[in-house]
Amino acid sequence: MAKASAGATNRYTKTGVRIVVAGDRGTGKSSLIATAAAKNFMTNVPPVLPPTRLPDNLFPQLVPITIIDTSSRVVDDYIVAEELKRADAVVFTYACDEPTTLDRLSTFWLPKLCKLEVKVPVIVVGCKLDLRDENQKVSLQQVMSPIMEQVLEIGTCLECSALKQVQIPEVFYYAQTAVLHPTGPLFDQETQTLRPRCIRALKRIFILSDHDRDGALSDVELNDFQVKCMNAPLQPSEIVGVKRVVAEKLPEGVNERGLTLTGFLFLHALFIEKGRAETMWTVLREFGYTNDIKLAEDLIPLSFERAPDQSVELTNEAIEYLRGIVELHNSNTRCATPDGELGPYEIDDIFSTAAESPWEKEPYVDAAQKNAFGGLSFDGFLSMWAFMTLLDPASSMENLIYIDYPGDPSSAFRVTRKRHLDRKKQQTDRNVFQCFVFGPKKAGKSALLNSFLGRYSRPFCDKYTPTIEDHYAVNVVDEPRGTKKTLVLREIPEDGVSKLLLDKESLAACDVAVFVHDSSNAISWERATEFLVEVASHGKDTGFEVPCLIVAAKDDLDSFPMAMPNSTRVSQHTGVEASIPISTKFGDLNNVFRRIVSAAQHPHLSIPQTEAGRSHEQYLRLIDHLVMDFSDFAMV
Repeated sequence: MAKASAGATNRYTKTGVRIVVAGDRGTGKSSLIATAAAKNFMTNVPPVLPPTRLPDNLFPQLVPITIIDTSSRVVDDYIVAEELKRADAVVFTYACDEPTTLDRLSTFWLPKLCKLEVKVPVIVVGCKLDLRDENQKVSLQQVMSPIMEQVLEIGTCLECSALKQVQIPEVFYYAQTAVLHPTGPLFDQETQTLRPRCIRALKRIFILSDHDRDGALSDVELNDFQVKCMNAPLQPSEIVGVKRVVAEKLPEGVNERGLTLTGFLFLHALFIEKGRAETMWTVLREFGYTNDIKLAEDLIPLSFERAPDQSVELTNEAIEYLRGIVELHNSNTRCATPDGELGPYEIDDIFSTAAESPWEKEPYVDAAQKNAFGGLSFDGFLSMWAFMTLLDPASSMENLIYIDYPGDPSSAFRVTRKRHLDRKKQQTDRNVFQCFVFGPKKAGKSALLNSFLGRYSRPFCDKYTPTIEDHYAVNVVDEPRGTKKTLVLREIPEDGVSKLLLDKESLAACDVAVFVHDSSNAISWERATEFLVEVASHGKDTGFEVPCLIVAAKDDLDSFPMAMPNSTRVSQHTGVEASIPISTKFGDLNNVFRRIVSAAQHPHLSIPQTEAGRSHEQYLRLIDHLVMDFSDFAMV
């Protein structure tokens, strides 16, 4: 396959490269820079040059280069450190006629870079090549090889002469290339293998290029791939040559249909081994990847325009596409899961073309109900997508693109109506509801979330582990009419309630709030009702009122005295339904999750009445009476 075409640039390359030159005094830093800029040797060079801009057309990439010279004085050490931190690439110089300056690279300059935590490409340059002792028998490569094994950022080592005009442009060409086409994100030097994210990107590119989806790139598909990426076709003899090279090294890389995925990956690893990282970057950028091997931001909206009390959901078209994905992977006989369910291997395979599997990190880990194989049912799979879409729509869209969603990805999403309009219309068209779960410690909040995911312990575990951070549980709730809704439970730790309510819009994303208390503990009940009042008052003050339910957990224990009268009194006082008794120990949940969804679907009901709200309503009724009295008086 041909190399990347000269001068090829696109929207994913940097707009400019900043190269910092550092090294010991007298190693030729300033002369190196001046000669590169003037294209001839200069005799009277200042000790430190101002920032120097090389011509944009000096190299094929047509990317501007700014070179920063640095002082060797100890008093300027802070300035040098700051310049190194701002560098895109660093050129360390030593003098070929002074071996001690080469030793200083490993004893001073490279440790300095490590201490500053600067992770950029490094080019080691020996200046004053014309002055080197010809009897010197040790080569630069011999000296630098062990150092390069320890400092992976060092990409190139070379020697030059400003006086003789030897390899001056090459210094900055290699530095620029190391920035624009870095090897680090693509290849692990220690293991000599492609990095996982690079493999994932190449697999996606292979699938997109395999138009007939037969698992191999035919001669036509291989040529189309070459034209797309390199703007140049492959000659038939070149295609034969490519497949021959792969077949000789890796027989399974080619079959009767063409180049397999294994062969495709091998070919790109070969590019790295032969120092042709630029070719791979040309391919990656043509398919929309940035230097961190993720899709570029201009391909994925950074945010969805919506009000705080609006959410984002998947459209029916997206759900049907995901249904097809499950059916396709469920037919995989390598994983012995029941029909309609996905094993861990199949889930990994679905996301094998994404930058990484999105559900292996918080808050998604363990948020859904797992089957006996550690995988997901179809409902569990869809509920996780709904959950990701609710919390991070941009990530959901990004992953749909990664798994080859057809057409315009934005058509896979819809923005719901504002929650306050739902309350006004006394109905909602949402399919995904978020429930905030409040309550004091040891009330049973975590047990409620676990039971939602079918995690009942037998025998029941009495060990208490406090919740420190918010955590989630998501599942599908079957409705009486046969429809399904997705419910997301968000547990709020007792210590996190005050912090949550500091934000005026904190309840905007909440469809329903649940207040859990230990039915055997009067103090737990009092604390739960305090939270109810706090949340209700916050909602009234900010305009983000939410339906509320009270859950009496641990119903298997004896209720505290006055539990029933207290519950009745609070219910009458606030207008909220009486406490829903449940026992997670015995799995007696009293349809609590269906009742939560029902409260969310009727957002005008179960809104707790506060003292301020009650006074306001009394005021409005008084005004109405006065208006009526005035009208009657006027008629007389």
